[in-house]
Amino acid sequence: MPRKFIVGGNFKLNGSESSLKTLVEGLNKGDLDSNVEIVVSPPFVYLDQVRKSVRKDVAVAGQNCYSKASGAYTGEVAAEMLKDIGIEWVILGHSERREIFKETDEEIGQKVAHALQAGLKVMACVGEKLEERESNKTTEVVFRQLAAIAKHVSDWTNVVIAYEPVWAIGTGKVATPDQAQEVHKAIRGWLKEKVSADVAEATRIMYGGSVNGGNAATLAKEEDVDGFLVGGASLKPEFVTICNAKAKM
Repeated sequence: MPRKFIVGGNFKLNGSESSLKTLVEGLNKGDLDSNVEIVVSPPFVYLDQVRKSVRKDVAVAGQNCYSKASGAYTGEVAAEMLKDIGIEWVILGHSERREIFKETDEEIGQKVAHALQAGLKVMACVGEKLEERESNKTTEVVFRQLAAIAKHVSDWTNVVIAYEPVWAIGTGKVATPDQAQEVHKAIRGWLKEKVSADVAEATRIMYGGSVNGGNAATLAKEEDVDGFLVGGASLKPEFVTICNAKAKM
């Protein structure tokens, strides 16, 4: 069964009530490819606003959640809370969470497990830093991150893997289509060896890292690129172009 192309828009720490209203209006008016699954991820305080105003064929994701359902965890948000207000997805393990907030592989694995248990779908992020790529450690790093997630997952139905080379996030540098395909193929091979052939075939692998309206269609042609996790460009009108990248093929 073919894997449905998926595009996620990670707004990160950006937006206001007014700017997101304008952004949603643009999406609602946009001619979006009906064969693509589209998910947008505003900051927590705007999740409900966006969910209630965006078109029904666009889902909404939290940018993070904690590994506990409730308790004395000041500043955290539970997967159950996201689910309670109608949020379907969550992004976990993003490199900014790993780097800035020092989240470990194990913590991310626990978050993935809890989010799935709570009924959310998960975009689980992996990716290497520039020095790791230059030392030929890309697959070593990515496989380590995958292993920490996989040991907590028994059903992969609601997991999408997002490969985001850290050196390409927000830098304007983009992995070439060949570089992206090489790592995506390796990830699929790892899933086949460590999980199962069926999971490897069915699991979608997104690419993230300075995706924009100019490079999306070329990247989308690669066999193992099943979508995009878009940062800065998701805040611009070109996000519609990215969502329609597969239709141009």
